[in-house]
Amino acid sequence: MTDYEAMGRALELALRGTGKVSPNPRVGCVIVRDGRIIAEGWHDHFGGLHAEVHAIESATESLDGATLVVTLEPCIHWGKQPPCTDAILATKRRSDGTIDPTRGISRVVIGMPDPNPLASGGIERLRSIGIEVVVGVREHECRWLNRFFIKHVTTGSPYVVAKVATSLDGCLATATGQSQWITGEESRRRVHALRAEIDAVLVGRGTVEKDNPHLGPRLVRGRMPRRIVLDTALRLDPTVRLLCDEHRTSTIVCTGEQASRSAKAEMLRRNGVSIVAVPLDAKGRLSLPDALRLLAQEYTITSILVEGGQQVLSSFAEQRLIDELHLFVAPIIVGNGMHAFSAFSVSSLEDAPCWRIHAMGRSGEDMHIVLLPQQGAGSA
Repeated sequence: MTDYEAMGRALELALRGTGKVSPNPRVGCVIVRDGRIIAEGWHDHFGGLHAEVHAIESATESLDGATLVVTLEPCIHWGKQPPCTDAILATKRRSDGTIDPTRGISRVVIGMPDPNPLASGGIERLRSIGIEVVVGVREHECRWLNRFFIKHVTTGSPYVVAKVATSLDGCLATATGQSQWITGEESRRRVHALRAEIDAVLVGRGTVEKDNPHLGPRLVRGRMPRRIVLDTALRLDPTVRLLCDEHRTSTIVCTGEQASRSAKAEMLRRNGVSIVAVPLDAKGRLSLPDALRLLAQEYTITSILVEGGQQVLSSFAEQRLIDELHLFVAPIIVGNGMHAFSAFSVSSLEDAPCWRIHAMGRSGEDMHIVLLPQQGAGSA
C-alpha cells in the first residue's frame, strides 16, 4: 500500500467526525505495516480521542516498524486530550521508560501542517526523536477537508458558505415573492446536509418574516446548527419560530448596539435567545465583518451558511465575504422575478466579484455548482 492510498483511507475516516468535532479539525489516521493497514482511527467528537491515539489504541498487533499516516500534523499541546506526539513516542518506550529506536512507529506521513500555532511543532518533535516524517501527501485534499478550521484559526473569522437556489435566469422568487419551491427535493436535501455540517445558518429579518423558517437539517440526520438572524433594529416578531421553538437557545440575533440594550432584547435573553451587539457601518447597517468576528470570538463559530434573501446575499457578495458559493439552478425560467444579488451593482465588469468552478453536477433535476472566489475576489 502506498502513502497516497493510505492517506485516501485516512481522509475517508476523517469524514466520520463531520458535524461533531467543531471547533476542532476533522482528522483521520491509519497505521500501515508490511504494506497493509493494521489499525484505524479518527477524531469522532469534540473532546473525544484524537485520531492518532484512537488508531494506536485500536491496534491488535505489534507497531514495531509501522508507518502512521494522518491527515493533520500531530499536536504537541494539552487541550481536552494529551498531545498526540506523546502517544506516538510512547510506542517506542521500553518498560523502564527509555527510548528504543527499533521499537514502535518508525515513520509518520502527514497530509498537512497544523495551522494552529498552539498545536503545531509536532513535525519537529517527531524528527528530533528519530522518526522519519513525510509531509504534504494529498495536502490539497486535507486542506479542503478542514477549510473551516483553517480559516478560523488563521483569521479569527468563520468560513462563509452561501447557498443560492435560482431559476435558469437567476431568480430567487417570482415578482410576487413566491419561492417555494424553485429547486427540487434532492437540492433541498443537499442544503440540509450542509446545515448539518456547518456551525451556524444565517438569514436576515426579511426571510424570517416571510418564511418563518426552521433552519435545521430536517431531511438528513445531523446536529442542530446555531441559527443567526440579522436584525439591525430588533423588529422581529417574538412569536416567530426561531425565537420560541424548542431550539431557541440555538438562536443568535445580531442587532445594533442600541437595540441590544432594549427591553425587548432583555425579554429575548430571558427566553434563552442570545443577543449580539454589532457596530453599524457607514450606511447604518450591521457591520458584517464585525458580526462575523464577534460570532467567532463569543460562540466559537468556525463556519456559517448564509441562506438569506437578496439583501443579505448582496451584502455578503458586495463586501467579498463569501468563501464558497453553492448555486442550485432549477430548469425553469421565471422572467421578471427577484434576483439573488440585485441589491448591489458594479459600475464596470472589472469591479465584479469573480468566481471559479470548483465542482458541478446534477442534483435531481437541478444543477449544483460549487464556486470559489478567484484570487483577490473573496476573503480567503
